[in-house]
Amino acid sequence: MIDVENKVFDRVYNKVISQYPKIFATSEYVREVANFPAYSLIEMDNRVNMPSRSLSKIENMADLMYELNVYSNKKSGKKQECKKIWKLIDSEMSDMGFTRTYGRPIDNLEDATIYRIVAIYEKIENGEL
Repeated sequence: MIDVENKVFDRVYNKVISQYPKIFATSEYVREVANFPAYSLIEMDNRVNMPSRSLSKIENMADLMYELNVYSNKKSGKKQECKKIWKLIDSEMSDMGFTRTYGRPIDNLEDATIYRIVAIYEKIENGEL
């Protein structure tokens, strides 16, 4: 298995923490975040890239998919805060070769006072990230 999840998370975290030192970040689903702003970056798929298989090695490449959720609960400016955080993360994901295949605001059904943006990133990875 090609596993670069920690590298991806660490690179994004180091980029974001420099501008948002108190941000809550996780790589797992959590029902409630400890503080705001917050984001989750979760590896949603890691499967063998079928066209790159060879007789000597089944997994030469992996198809990766990450889901990003960005949250803000500011009374004023929560949309702008989410977009700024998203832009930082989007830039780092792009620098790692990921393509954003989805991105938009989503209603946060559990608490409508929280602004939320969801994005999906995909990449074919050989493990040399």
